[in-house]
Formats: sequence, structure tokens, C-alpha cells
Amino acid sequence: MLTESEPTLNCCPDAPERIILQGAWIAHRLAKGQRLAEIQSTLNNLRQQPGRIWDLRELVGLDHLGAQLLWRSWGRKLPDQILCTEQHEGLFLRLSQLHPEHYPPPVKARLTPLMQLGNSVITFFRHASDMAVLLGQLVIDLLQFMRHPLRGPWKEISANIYRMGAQAMGITALVGILIGIVLSYLSAQQLRTFGGDLFIVNILGMSIIRELGPMLAAILVAGRSGSAITAQLGVMRVTEELDAMRVMGIPHGFRLIMPKVLALAIAMPLIVIWTDLMALAGGMISAQALLGMTPEFFIYKLPEAVPILNYWIGLLKGVTFGILIALIACHFGLRIEPNTESLGKGTTSSVVSAITLVIIADAIFAIIFSKVGY
Repeated sequence: MLTESEPTLNCCPDAPERIILQGAWIAHRLAKGQRLAEIQSTLNNLRQQPGRIWDLRELVGLDHLGAQLLWRSWGRKLPDQILCTEQHEGLFLRLSQLHPEHYPPPVKARLTPLMQLGNSVITFFRHASDMAVLLGQLVIDLLQFMRHPLRGPWKEISANIYRMGAQAMGITALVGILIGIVLSYLSAQQLRTFGGDLFIVNILGMSIIRELGPMLAAILVAGRSGSAITAQLGVMRVTEELDAMRVMGIPHGFRLIMPKVLALAIAMPLIVIWTDLMALAGGMISAQALLGMTPEFFIYKLPEAVPILNYWIGLLKGVTFGILIALIACHFGLRIEPNTESLGKGTTSSVVSAITLVIIADAIFAIIFSKVGY
């Protein structure tokens, strides 16, 4: 093994034009103390003196860091007079191939605005096609589950209901109470002006039970559980667990997709009920503080102000929103490529798409049931 020594750079006493390099010109030797700065300063001075003979034959080690120092001091080309080994020549040859002039020019974007629009349309239809395939596979898995219920993934369904439903009660309760207080406070300010204090029950009941409760629950679940589903499937893609399941003959749809869709379809209506109760409780607190309306009177007037059909519409929205969120989260999770950048983009796209489709679905519900429940 070669003995590593300190890198040195000296002029030969017998021939001052000859520069002798000795020692180990390697990274950890050059980085020791101020050695790198001293050698760099000496090389800068020698750069102004052409006609030197560079003797590298006494070097005991030369890596890319040492070679880069010499290469830059030589003006990115070999000097006219150099004495070195074949290994050193090969190292400098590789450095010459990395010269910026040999880098390929940056590729310019060739897509015109019209082509970019076409690409976006094609991407949309690809997503729609994959979603249709996912939905069809879900129907097949549900039929298989109904034929053989004892072989179904009950543990996965139960675990997903707990993670997506029970563990989401805290954040939904907090947001529900705050929204109820804010809505009641703003409504009370206007109703008190016109002497319509009693109508605060109608405003809170209809807006929370029919619209805000399901919408708030869906947005929170999309941001919380939807992102978790996408990230889980994405990590399974990165760690090749999905490929391992396919090799072992375990279907992704029956063991991964269907349990999550069923769990959210069951948990979402329960979360909607919980969010409605918390929002109405916050509204009652604010109504009592601002208008002096007792909670007993609020609860007594609520069934008269809000027909029971609105309650069922809210639960139907919860089931629909839960299925949409689960399908979108699984869709983007299965499309993630085995790298961390794709995982981040897929999770973001999943949450944004889920919230957007939930709002679109709510608008469709509003149109369909525009003359129902009033």
C-alpha cells in the first residue's frame, strides 16, 4: 500500500523551470488545515509563468480534487511539457471530456400553447379512463365480497374505519364548533336588526345539516384521510410492496382499494352526524350569548325549522363524498412512480382533486334536490 504524505509543489533546484509535485494530492490530504489554500495560491502564481515543465511522476496519489486543481490552473488543457504516468493522463482525459463546451445544449420546449392544451386534454381522459377501470374493478370486488363475505378483508375494513372515522372526531369537532359559533354570530347580528331572532334556528339548522356539515366533514377527511391513503399506496409503490403482492397473487383491489372505499362510505355519514352536532352546539352557545336563546328552546324549534328529509340528504352526501374521496386517493396512489418527487406531487394532486370533486358533487346535489326538503 502506498504511504500517503503531504501534498507539495516545489521547483527543482537544478532546473528552476521544472515543477515537481510530490505526496498525495487527494481530498482529505488537501483539505487538512490551510494546505488547499496554499497550493491554490501557488498555482495561481505559476499560471502567470508559461514554459514550465510539470513533473507528476513522484506523486503517490492523485484523485479528482487534486486533478481539478491542476486542470484549472493549466487553463483546462494539458501544458506543452508534462511528465506523468498513463493513469494521470487518463484522469486528465476524463476531465477534458467534462468541459462545459462539450455539454449538450439545453433542450427548448417544443410544445406550443395549443399542443399543451391538447396534452392536458389527453391527460384528463387518461385519468378518466383509469378511474373507470378502478371503479369497474371495485364493482367486481364488491360482488366477490358479497358472494363470499367470510373471506372478506374485515380486519382491513375495521382498521380503516377506526383510522378514518374515530381518529378524525377531534379535528371535525373543533372545526364544527368554531363554524357554528361564527355562523351564529354573523346571523344574529343581522337578525337582531330586523327583529327576527327566532329565525336563527332555521338558518343554522338548514345550512349546517344540509350543506355545511357534509361539506366541512368531506374537506377535512379529504385533507386528512385522502392524503394518508395516497401516501400509503405511494410508499408501497416506492418500497415495491405492490409488486410483491402481485407476485404472491394478492389482488390490490380486493385487499387495498375495496376496504378503504367501504370504510369511508361507512365512516363519512357518522362523521357528518358528529360534525352537525358539534356545529349546532357551537351555534347554540353563540345564540344564547348574543340573543339570550336557551339551548332547550333551540332544540325544541329545530325539528320544526328543518324537515327530516334534509337530514337524509346530508347523510347521502356523506356516503357519496366518502366514496369519491377514497376512489380519488387510491387512483393517485396507484399512479405514483417509485421516487419521492412523484410521491409529493401525487399526494398534493389527490387532495386538490378530491376537494374539487366534492364541491362539484355538492353543486350537483344542490341542483337535483333544489325543490326537496323546504
